[in-house]
Amino acid sequence: MAHVTSGNVFEDLGFSREEAARLALQVYLSEQIRTFIRRQGLTQAKAAEFFDVPQPKISRIMNDKLQGFTIDYLVRMLAHTGGTLNYSFRQPAVRNSSPIRKEPG
Repeated sequence: MAHVTSGNVFEDLGFSREEAARLALQVYLSEQIRTFIRRQGLTQAKAAEFFDVPQPKISRIMNDKLQGFTIDYLVRMLAHTGGTLNYSFRQPAVRNSSPIRKEPG
């Protein structure tokens, strides 16, 4: 039996749309950090030195223990690599009944 997904595993697990989006972005950013570390052949100690963070933080990122990491923190780490971060947001379709109320006047 096939399972239909929303496209975001966190929504499928029952998280709110907002929290699911935050978690998905956090996982994406941390995966990019892990990829950088592996491609550069860095040990956790060398990665900690490169990013100027404590080694236990590198260990947590490498082991998907992302509790407590902010999006800002992860973005700063990625920016430090010199790579390019691409941003994308797809606007939702216009609905007949807008969730935003317009005040008369």
